[in-house]
Amino acid sequence: MQGNLTAVGCSSREPLFRGREDTCLSKDARRLPGDGPWKRRANRPAQQAGFSLIELLIVVAIILIIAAISVPNLLRSRMAASEASAVGSLRTINTACIAYSTTFGGFPPSLASLGTSGPASSTSADLIDNVLAGGTKSGYSFTYTPGGAASGVIPVYNVTASPLVVGQTGQRFFFTDQSAVIRFNVSALASASDTPLQ
Repeated sequence: MQGNLTAVGCSSREPLFRGREDTCLSKDARRLPGDGPWKRRANRPAQQAGFSLIELLIVVAIILIIAAISVPNLLRSRMAASEASAVGSLRTINTACIAYSTTFGGFPPSLASLGTSGPASSTSADLIDNVLAGGTKSGYSFTYTPGGAASGVIPVYNVTASPLVVGQTGQRFFFTDQSAVIRFNVSALASASDTPLQ
C-alpha cells in the first residue's frame, strides 16, 4: 500500500498518500513540507548580502532631512544660551561692583580688579572668576569702562557685552551701568538709551 495504490473514485494517475486507501488527495495536498517555493529558492546560488543602492540613498536622504531640521534649532539654542550667560555675567559684574564699592569706597578701575590674582585687595578683589575678569566668556566679549575719578573715587561705570561672532555666538548686544539695569540692542553696540531687558 505504498504510492501505487488507488482508492475508489480516484484515477489511476493519483496514487494514495501514505497508504490511506479511503482518501484520494489532490496534487497540492500530497506535497511534502520540504517541497514548497522556499525549497526552490534555497537551491538557487546565494546572492550577495547587503543593502541595495536605492536603500542606502533613502537612508542618506532621511539623515540629511533630519540634519536640516535640527542643525538650525541647535544653533539658535546655542545662541540663546550664550546670550543668557552674557546677561548672567553682567548681573555678576554689577553685584561685584556694588560689593567692591562697599568695601573700597568707589567702583573698580578695571574688570581685572574684580578678579583674583592674590590676596583680596583693591586691585584683586576676588569677586568674580578669572575667566570673566579676562573680558571674554561664553562667546561674548565684556568691556568695562570706569567713569572719571572724583577725589580718588570712581562714582560711575558701564559695561558692554558684544558677541564674538554676530549671528553665531549671539545676536544681541548688551549694556549695563551702576544703575544695574541691563539694556540690549539687536543691531549695534548697546548704550544707556536702549531698551531694558524685561
